[in-house]
Amino acid sequence: MEQRVVRWIPPGLYAVVLAAGFYHAAVAAGEFGGARLAVFAAGLLALFALEAPGPDRAPAARLPAGLLLTVRVVLFAAVAVVDGSGVSRALFVLVPFTAYLAFGRRAAFAWAAGCVGLLLTGLSVLVPGWWGRPAYVSDVLMFGLALALALALAGSVVREQAARAWLEESYERLARYAERVAELAAAEERARVAGEIQAGLGRHLTDVGVQLEKAEVFRGLEPEATARALANARRSAGRALAEVRESVSVLREVRPFPLVRSLTELVRYLGDDRLAVELTVTGDESGHDAGTLTTLYRAAQEALAGARRHGRVTRVEVRLALDGPAARLTVTDNGRGIARGSEPGRGIRGMRERVALLGGRVDILGGAGRSGGVAVTVTVPRRSPAGAPSASAAAGSAATAVTGWATG
Repeated sequence: MEQRVVRWIPPGLYAVVLAAGFYHAAVAAGEFGGARLAVFAAGLLALFALEAPGPDRAPAARLPAGLLLTVRVVLFAAVAVVDGSGVSRALFVLVPFTAYLAFGRRAAFAWAAGCVGLLLTGLSVLVPGWWGRPAYVSDVLMFGLALALALALAGSVVREQAARAWLEESYERLARYAERVAELAAAEERARVAGEIQAGLGRHLTDVGVQLEKAEVFRGLEPEATARALANARRSAGRALAEVRESVSVLREVRPFPLVRSLTELVRYLGDDRLAVELTVTGDESGHDAGTLTTLYRAAQEALAGARRHGRVTRVEVRLALDGPAARLTVTDNGRGIARGSEPGRGIRGMRERVALLGGRVDILGGAGRSGGVAVTVTVPRRSPAGAPSASAAAGSAATAVTGWATG
Protein backbone atom coordinates (compact mmCIF):
# COMPACT_ATOMS: atom_id res chain seq x y z
CA MET A 1 0.00 0.00 0.00
CA GLU A 2 1.30 3.44 -0.88
CA GLN A 3 2.61 5.48 2.06
CA ARG A 4 0.44 8.47 1.17
CA VAL A 5 -2.68 6.25 1.47
CA VAL A 6 -1.59 5.04 4.93
CA ARG A 7 -0.88 8.63 6.00
CA TRP A 8 -4.41 9.74 5.17
CA ILE A 9 -6.23 6.88 6.96
CA PRO A 10 -6.25 8.57 10.43
CA PRO A 11 -7.34 12.02 9.17
CA GLY A 12 -10.08 10.36 7.14
CA LEU A 13 -11.41 8.57 10.20
CA TYR A 14 -11.23 11.79 12.24
CA ALA A 15 -13.29 13.55 9.59
CA VAL A 16 -15.94 10.81 9.67
CA VAL A 17 -16.17 10.94 13.49
CA LEU A 18 -16.35 14.75 13.48
CA ALA A 19 -19.14 14.74 10.90
CA ALA A 20 -21.05 12.05 12.82
CA GLY A 21 -20.73 14.02 16.07
CA PHE A 22 -22.06 17.24 14.58
CA TYR A 23 -24.89 15.33 12.91
CA HIS A 24 -25.84 13.78 16.27
CA ALA A 25 -25.73 17.24 17.91
CA ALA A 26 -28.05 18.57 15.21
CA VAL A 27 -30.69 15.82 15.39
CA ALA A 28 -30.51 15.22 19.17
CA ALA A 29 -30.86 18.74 20.49
CA GLY A 30 -30.03 19.11 24.14
CA GLU A 31 -28.34 15.71 24.46
CA PHE A 32 -25.05 16.66 22.87
CA GLY A 33 -24.03 20.28 22.63
CA GLY A 34 -22.48 23.21 24.41
CA ALA A 35 -19.29 22.43 26.31
CA ARG A 36 -19.33 18.73 25.39
CA LEU A 37 -19.48 19.53 21.69
CA ALA A 38 -16.68 22.08 22.10
CA VAL A 39 -14.43 19.55 23.85
CA PHE A 40 -15.34 16.97 21.22
CA ALA A 41 -14.37 19.29 18.36
CA ALA A 42 -11.20 20.52 20.12
CA GLY A 43 -10.03 16.96 20.67
CA LEU A 44 -10.52 16.06 17.03
CA LEU A 45 -8.78 19.26 15.86
CA ALA A 46 -5.82 18.34 18.07
CA LEU A 47 -5.74 14.92 16.42
CA PHE A 48 -5.82 16.58 13.01
CA ALA A 49 -2.84 18.71 14.06
CA LEU A 50 -0.88 15.57 15.00
CA GLU A 51 -1.43 14.20 11.49
CA ALA A 52 -0.55 17.45 9.69
CA PRO A 53 1.22 16.52 6.42
CA GLY A 54 4.71 17.65 5.50
CA PRO A 55 8.20 17.19 6.93
CA ASP A 56 7.80 20.10 9.46
CA ARG A 57 4.51 18.99 10.92
CA ALA A 58 4.26 20.01 14.58
CA PRO A 59 4.34 18.68 17.16
CA ALA A 60 4.18 15.10 15.87
CA ALA A 61 7.48 15.36 13.98
CA ARG A 62 9.36 16.03 17.22
CA LEU A 63 7.63 13.48 19.48
CA PRO A 64 8.95 9.94 20.08
CA ALA A 65 6.71 7.20 18.67
CA GLY A 66 5.71 5.88 22.12
CA LEU A 67 4.79 9.31 23.45
CA LEU A 68 2.92 10.18 20.26
CA LEU A 69 0.85 7.00 20.53
CA THR A 70 0.08 7.76 24.18
CA VAL A 71 -1.06 11.29 23.29
CA ARG A 72 -3.37 9.86 20.64
CA VAL A 73 -4.88 7.37 23.10
CA VAL A 74 -5.53 10.16 25.64
CA LEU A 75 -7.22 12.30 22.99
CA PHE A 76 -9.24 9.31 21.76
CA ALA A 77 -10.46 8.70 25.35
CA ALA A 78 -11.32 12.38 25.86
CA VAL A 79 -13.31 12.54 22.64
CA ALA A 80 -15.08 9.25 23.43
CA VAL A 81 -16.11 10.45 26.93
CA VAL A 82 -17.84 13.60 25.66
CA ASP A 83 -19.19 12.06 22.45
CA GLY A 84 -22.92 11.52 22.69
CA SER A 85 -23.16 9.53 19.44
CA GLY A 86 -20.74 6.76 20.40
CA VAL A 87 -19.11 6.83 16.96
CA SER A 88 -15.79 8.00 18.42
CA ARG A 89 -15.15 4.51 19.79
CA ALA A 90 -14.01 3.72 16.25
CA LEU A 91 -10.94 5.90 16.86
CA PHE A 92 -9.43 3.20 19.04
CA VAL A 93 -9.10 1.02 15.94
CA LEU A 94 -6.17 3.27 14.99
CA VAL A 95 -4.27 2.36 18.19
CA PRO A 96 -3.12 -1.15 17.17
CA PHE A 97 -2.76 0.04 13.58
CA THR A 98 -0.23 2.76 14.46
CA ALA A 99 1.41 0.54 17.11
CA TYR A 100 2.02 -2.14 14.46
CA LEU A 101 3.72 0.39 12.18
CA ALA A 102 5.83 1.87 14.99
CA PHE A 103 6.68 -1.08 17.25
CA GLY A 104 5.79 -4.30 15.47
CA ARG A 105 3.33 -7.16 15.70
CA ARG A 106 3.57 -8.01 19.40
CA ALA A 107 3.10 -4.42 20.54
CA ALA A 108 0.12 -4.04 18.23
CA PHE A 109 -1.65 -7.09 19.68
CA ALA A 110 -0.93 -5.85 23.20
CA TRP A 111 -2.44 -2.44 22.40
CA ALA A 112 -5.42 -4.13 20.74
CA ALA A 113 -6.04 -6.20 23.87
CA GLY A 114 -5.77 -3.01 25.94
CA CYS A 115 -8.34 -1.26 23.74
CA VAL A 116 -10.77 -4.16 24.11
CA GLY A 117 -10.23 -4.14 27.87
CA LEU A 118 -10.79 -0.38 28.03
CA LEU A 119 -14.03 -0.70 26.05
CA LEU A 120 -15.34 -3.49 28.25
CA THR A 121 -14.39 -1.62 31.41
CA GLY A 122 -16.10 1.55 30.23
CA LEU A 123 -19.28 -0.30 29.31
CA SER A 124 -19.30 -2.13 32.64
CA VAL A 125 -19.02 1.17 34.55
CA LEU A 126 -21.35 3.28 32.44
CA VAL A 127 -23.87 0.66 31.28
CA PRO A 128 -24.45 -2.01 33.95
CA GLY A 129 -25.70 -5.27 32.44
CA TRP A 130 -24.69 -4.24 28.93
CA TRP A 131 -23.97 -7.87 28.01
CA GLY A 132 -27.69 -8.54 28.10
CA ARG A 133 -28.49 -5.83 25.58
CA PRO A 134 -28.02 -6.87 21.91
CA ALA A 135 -27.10 -3.38 20.71
CA TYR A 136 -24.07 -3.15 23.00
CA VAL A 137 -23.01 -6.75 22.32
CA SER A 138 -23.18 -5.98 18.60
CA ASP A 139 -21.03 -2.86 19.14
CA VAL A 140 -18.38 -4.91 20.96
CA LEU A 141 -18.33 -7.56 18.23
CA MET A 142 -18.05 -4.93 15.49
CA PHE A 143 -15.25 -3.22 17.42
CA GLY A 144 -13.36 -6.51 17.67
CA LEU A 145 -13.83 -7.13 13.95
CA ALA A 146 -12.55 -3.62 13.17
CA LEU A 147 -9.47 -4.25 15.32
CA ALA A 148 -8.77 -7.49 13.45
CA LEU A 149 -9.07 -5.71 10.10
CA ALA A 150 -6.79 -2.90 11.33
CA LEU A 151 -4.16 -5.42 12.42
CA ALA A 152 -4.37 -7.21 9.07
CA LEU A 153 -4.04 -3.93 7.18
CA ALA A 154 -1.07 -2.82 9.29
CA GLY A 155 0.62 -6.20 8.74
CA SER A 156 0.15 -5.81 4.99
CA VAL A 157 1.68 -2.32 5.10
CA VAL A 158 4.68 -3.51 7.14
CA ARG A 159 5.29 -6.41 4.76
CA GLU A 160 5.12 -4.07 1.78
CA GLN A 161 7.58 -1.70 3.44
CA ALA A 162 9.95 -4.61 4.11
CA ALA A 163 9.61 -5.80 0.51
CA ARG A 164 10.25 -2.29 -0.79
CA ALA A 165 13.34 -1.95 1.39
CA TRP A 166 14.58 -5.35 0.20
CA LEU A 167 14.04 -4.35 -3.43
CA GLU A 168 15.88 -1.07 -2.95
CA GLU A 169 18.76 -2.90 -1.31
CA SER A 170 18.75 -5.46 -4.12
CA TYR A 171 18.85 -2.67 -6.71
CA GLU A 172 21.79 -1.10 -4.91
CA ARG A 173 23.63 -4.44 -4.81
CA LEU A 174 22.83 -5.02 -8.46
CA ALA A 175 24.15 -1.57 -9.34
CA ARG A 176 27.36 -2.31 -7.45
CA TYR A 177 27.69 -5.66 -9.21
CA ALA A 178 27.11 -3.99 -12.58
CA GLU A 179 29.84 -1.45 -11.84
CA ARG A 180 32.18 -4.25 -10.82
CA VAL A 181 31.39 -6.24 -13.97
CA ALA A 182 32.03 -3.15 -16.07
CA GLU A 183 35.39 -2.67 -14.36
CA LEU A 184 36.34 -6.31 -14.91
CA ALA A 185 35.21 -6.15 -18.53
CA ALA A 186 37.31 -3.04 -19.08
CA ALA A 187 40.32 -4.72 -17.47
CA GLU A 188 39.80 -7.83 -19.60
CA GLU A 189 39.54 -5.71 -22.74
CA ARG A 190 42.75 -3.89 -21.86
CA ALA A 191 44.53 -7.20 -21.26
CA ARG A 192 43.22 -8.58 -24.55
CA VAL A 193 44.30 -5.54 -26.54
CA ALA A 194 47.69 -5.58 -24.82
CA GLY A 195 48.13 -9.22 -25.86
CA GLU A 196 47.14 -8.39 -29.42
CA ILE A 197 49.62 -5.52 -29.53
CA GLN A 198 52.33 -7.85 -28.29
CA ALA A 199 51.45 -10.60 -30.78
CA GLY A 200 51.08 -8.32 -33.78
CA LEU A 201 54.11 -6.23 -33.02
CA GLY A 202 56.25 -9.31 -32.40
CA ARG A 203 55.16 -10.87 -35.68
CA HIS A 204 55.98 -7.76 -37.68
CA LEU A 205 59.32 -7.23 -35.95
CA THR A 206 60.22 -10.84 -36.72
CA ASP A 207 59.32 -10.23 -40.36
CA VAL A 208 61.40 -7.04 -40.37
CA GLY A 209 64.35 -8.98 -38.99
CA VAL A 210 63.99 -11.70 -41.61
CA GLN A 211 63.81 -9.16 -44.43
CA LEU A 212 66.83 -7.27 -43.13
CA GLU A 213 68.83 -10.49 -42.92
CA LYS A 214 67.78 -11.28 -46.46
CA ALA A 215 68.90 -7.85 -47.61
CA GLU A 216 72.22 -8.36 -45.82
CA VAL A 217 72.77 -11.71 -47.59
CA PHE A 218 71.93 -10.40 -51.08
CA ARG A 219 73.68 -7.06 -50.67
CA GLY A 220 76.06 -6.62 -53.58
CA LEU A 221 74.90 -9.85 -55.25
CA GLU A 222 71.29 -9.21 -56.22
CA PRO A 223 70.43 -5.53 -55.90
CA GLU A 224 66.80 -6.15 -56.88
CA ALA A 225 66.32 -8.79 -54.17
CA THR A 226 68.01 -6.49 -51.65
CA ALA A 227 65.73 -3.59 -52.60
CA ARG A 228 62.66 -5.84 -52.42
CA ALA A 229 63.65 -7.11 -48.96
CA LEU A 230 64.20 -3.58 -47.69
CA ALA A 231 60.82 -2.49 -49.10
CA ASN A 232 59.14 -5.43 -47.38
CA ALA A 233 60.87 -4.52 -44.12
CA ARG A 234 59.63 -0.94 -44.40
CA ARG A 235 56.10 -2.14 -45.12
CA SER A 236 56.20 -4.47 -42.10
CA ALA A 237 57.43 -1.66 -39.85
CA GLY A 238 54.72 0.66 -41.18
CA ARG A 239 52.07 -2.01 -40.73
CA ALA A 240 53.26 -2.64 -37.15
CA LEU A 241 52.92 1.05 -36.35
CA ALA A 242 49.46 1.17 -37.93
CA GLU A 243 48.29 -1.86 -35.95
CA VAL A 244 49.53 -0.37 -32.69
CA ARG A 245 47.55 2.76 -33.45
CA GLU A 246 44.46 0.72 -34.29
CA SER A 247 44.76 -1.26 -31.05
CA VAL A 248 45.18 1.89 -28.98
CA SER A 249 42.11 3.37 -30.69
CA VAL A 250 40.11 0.29 -29.74
CA LEU A 251 41.45 0.48 -26.18
CA ARG A 252 40.33 4.08 -25.91
CA GLU A 253 37.01 3.25 -27.60
CA VAL A 254 37.61 5.98 -30.14
CA ARG A 255 36.10 3.92 -32.99
CA PRO A 256 35.50 0.27 -33.84
CA PHE A 257 38.22 -1.81 -35.41
CA PRO A 258 38.12 -1.47 -39.27
CA LEU A 259 38.29 -5.19 -40.11
CA VAL A 260 37.57 -5.07 -43.85
CA ARG A 261 40.02 -2.22 -44.49
CA SER A 262 42.70 -3.89 -42.37
CA LEU A 263 42.24 -7.23 -44.14
CA THR A 264 42.40 -5.49 -47.53
CA GLU A 265 45.72 -3.84 -46.60
CA LEU A 266 47.05 -7.12 -45.22
CA VAL A 267 46.17 -9.01 -48.43
CA ARG A 268 47.69 -6.27 -50.56
CA TYR A 269 50.89 -6.40 -48.53
CA LEU A 270 51.25 -10.20 -48.68
CA GLY A 271 50.42 -10.65 -52.34
CA ASP A 272 53.28 -10.67 -54.85
CA ASP A 273 54.42 -12.62 -57.91
CA ARG A 274 55.06 -15.74 -55.79
CA LEU A 275 51.90 -15.69 -53.64
CA ALA A 276 48.40 -14.83 -54.84
CA VAL A 277 46.02 -13.83 -52.04
CA GLU A 278 42.32 -13.35 -52.80
CA LEU A 279 39.87 -11.71 -50.35
CA THR A 280 36.07 -12.09 -50.47
CA VAL A 281 33.82 -10.25 -48.00
CA THR A 282 30.07 -10.56 -47.52
CA GLY A 283 27.96 -8.70 -44.97
CA ASP A 284 28.52 -5.59 -42.89
CA GLU A 285 31.00 -5.39 -40.03
CA SER A 286 28.98 -2.72 -38.19
CA GLY A 287 26.80 -5.42 -36.62
CA HIS A 288 29.76 -6.87 -34.67
CA ASP A 289 31.65 -5.49 -31.68
CA ALA A 290 35.29 -4.41 -31.74
CA GLY A 291 36.48 -7.50 -29.87
CA THR A 292 35.05 -9.83 -32.52
CA LEU A 293 36.47 -7.80 -35.42
CA THR A 294 39.92 -7.57 -33.85
CA THR A 295 39.99 -11.29 -33.04
CA LEU A 296 39.05 -12.18 -36.63
CA TYR A 297 41.84 -9.98 -37.93
CA ARG A 298 44.41 -11.59 -35.63
CA ALA A 299 43.20 -15.01 -36.72
CA ALA A 300 43.63 -14.04 -40.38
CA GLN A 301 47.13 -12.78 -39.63
CA GLU A 302 48.08 -16.02 -37.91
CA ALA A 303 46.60 -18.24 -40.64
CA LEU A 304 48.32 -16.30 -43.42
CA ALA A 305 51.63 -16.24 -41.54
CA GLY A 306 51.40 -20.03 -41.05
CA ALA A 307 50.69 -20.55 -44.73
CA ARG A 308 53.75 -18.52 -45.72
CA ARG A 309 56.05 -20.22 -43.23
CA HIS A 310 55.18 -23.87 -43.57
CA GLY A 311 53.06 -24.75 -46.55
CA ARG A 312 54.95 -23.99 -49.80
CA VAL A 313 51.84 -22.03 -50.69
CA THR A 314 51.29 -20.21 -53.97
CA ARG A 315 47.63 -19.33 -53.56
CA VAL A 316 45.50 -18.34 -50.53
CA GLU A 317 41.77 -17.62 -50.42
CA VAL A 318 40.44 -15.51 -47.56
CA ARG A 319 36.65 -15.51 -47.20
CA LEU A 320 34.93 -13.35 -44.58
CA ALA A 321 31.17 -13.69 -43.98
CA LEU A 322 29.71 -11.10 -41.57
CA ASP A 323 26.02 -11.72 -42.21
CA GLY A 324 23.96 -14.25 -40.30
CA PRO A 325 24.06 -15.15 -36.61
CA ALA A 326 27.85 -15.56 -36.58
CA ALA A 327 30.91 -14.06 -38.24
CA ARG A 328 32.95 -16.64 -40.16
CA LEU A 329 36.51 -16.33 -41.44
CA THR A 330 37.95 -19.05 -43.69
CA VAL A 331 41.56 -19.07 -44.88
CA THR A 332 42.34 -21.82 -47.42
CA ASP A 333 45.72 -22.44 -49.08
CA ASN A 334 47.03 -24.89 -51.68
CA GLY A 335 50.12 -25.92 -49.74
CA ARG A 336 51.33 -29.33 -48.68
CA GLY A 337 49.18 -29.56 -45.55
CA ILE A 338 50.16 -30.28 -41.97
CA ALA A 339 52.64 -32.94 -40.95
CA ARG A 340 50.92 -35.83 -39.20
CA GLY A 341 51.37 -35.76 -35.44
CA SER A 342 52.54 -32.17 -35.31
CA GLU A 343 51.46 -30.02 -32.37
CA PRO A 344 49.83 -26.60 -32.70
CA GLY A 345 52.17 -23.68 -32.24
CA ARG A 346 51.88 -20.79 -29.84
CA GLY A 347 50.08 -18.66 -32.41
CA ILE A 348 47.36 -21.27 -33.00
CA ARG A 349 46.92 -21.83 -29.28
CA GLY A 350 46.59 -18.08 -28.70
CA MET A 351 44.08 -17.85 -31.55
CA ARG A 352 41.94 -20.59 -30.01
CA GLU A 353 42.05 -18.95 -26.59
CA ARG A 354 40.96 -15.56 -27.92
CA VAL A 355 38.17 -17.05 -30.02
CA ALA A 356 36.96 -19.26 -27.15
CA LEU A 357 36.64 -16.18 -24.92
CA LEU A 358 34.12 -14.82 -27.42
CA GLY A 359 32.15 -18.07 -27.47
CA GLY A 360 33.51 -19.07 -30.88
CA ARG A 361 35.42 -21.99 -32.35
CA VAL A 362 38.44 -22.69 -34.56
CA ASP A 363 38.47 -25.60 -37.01
CA ILE A 364 41.65 -26.62 -38.84
CA LEU A 365 41.62 -29.22 -41.61
CA GLY A 366 44.64 -30.36 -43.54
CA GLY A 367 46.56 -33.58 -43.04
CA ALA A 368 49.79 -34.52 -44.79
CA GLY A 369 49.31 -35.03 -48.51
CA ARG A 370 45.80 -33.64 -48.45
CA SER A 371 44.83 -32.06 -51.73
CA GLY A 372 44.07 -28.40 -51.23
CA GLY A 373 46.44 -27.67 -48.36
CA VAL A 374 45.09 -26.31 -45.07
CA ALA A 375 41.70 -24.75 -44.32
CA VAL A 376 41.38 -22.65 -41.15
CA THR A 377 37.83 -21.64 -40.19
CA VAL A 378 37.09 -19.24 -37.33
CA THR A 379 33.47 -18.80 -36.25
CA VAL A 380 32.43 -16.15 -33.71
CA PRO A 381 28.74 -15.68 -32.76
CA ARG A 382 27.17 -12.28 -33.01
CA ARG A 383 27.34 -10.82 -29.53
CA SER A 384 24.82 -8.73 -27.58
CA PRO A 385 25.42 -4.99 -26.92
CA ALA A 386 26.81 -5.95 -23.49
CA GLY A 387 29.41 -8.07 -25.27
CA ALA A 388 28.27 -11.46 -24.00
CA PRO A 389 27.70 -14.43 -26.33
CA SER A 390 24.51 -16.43 -26.12
CA ALA A 391 24.22 -19.42 -23.83
CA SER A 392 24.49 -21.86 -26.72
CA ALA A 393 27.58 -20.09 -28.00
CA ALA A 394 29.18 -20.24 -24.57
CA ALA A 395 28.49 -23.97 -24.46
CA GLY A 396 30.06 -24.36 -27.91
CA SER A 397 33.19 -22.55 -26.76
CA ALA A 398 33.79 -25.22 -24.14
CA ALA A 399 33.88 -27.84 -26.87
CA THR A 400 36.17 -25.65 -28.97
CA ALA A 401 38.67 -25.34 -26.13
CA VAL A 402 39.38 -29.08 -26.31
CA THR A 403 39.50 -29.35 -30.09
CA GLY A 404 42.93 -30.62 -31.11
CA TRP A 405 45.08 -29.99 -34.12
CA ALA A 406 43.32 -31.75 -37.01
CA THR A 407 45.60 -34.23 -38.74
CA GLY A 408 43.21 -35.47 -41.43
